[in-house]
Amino acid sequence: MVEQSFPIPVVRIIITDAAGRVLIVKRDSTTHSRGSWCLPGGKVDYGETVLQAAAKELFEETALECEAMEFLFYQDSPPPDPGEMHCINFYFECENEGDIVLNKESSAYAWIGPEDLDKYPIAFLNDLGLKLYWAEKGLAVNS
Repeated sequence: MVEQSFPIPVVRIIITDAAGRVLIVKRDSTTHSRGSWCLPGGKVDYGETVLQAAAKELFEETALECEAMEFLFYQDSPPPDPGEMHCINFYFECENEGDIVLNKESSAYAWIGPEDLDKYPIAFLNDLGLKLYWAEKGLAVNS
């Protein structure tokens, strides 16, 4: 159990391929949600902006360089149980350059569309963020 008295800012980055699918990564060498999938991202460090954090996290987790970034929306993620983390996720869509090279936090990556969402155990309520993203794009999501 993690004792928190305030929400933690977190960035989540949406990267799409030429077919419009979204990049997700499988968490591996980590204490939170090991074996689950999520969008690239992480906590905002003290002294950095959410834009800086998003570009940094994208590069650290995938080796992709962010060329342009757009803020999409935020998602409040209250703790599921008392004493656990309360995160506020800031979602960005990022145009990028480079080839994917995962760091030690992830063991695999996948490109998914709305029809694939129920095939992956998604961590950190990123599934809700993806549903909102696709809904705003006018795409139907399997529930």
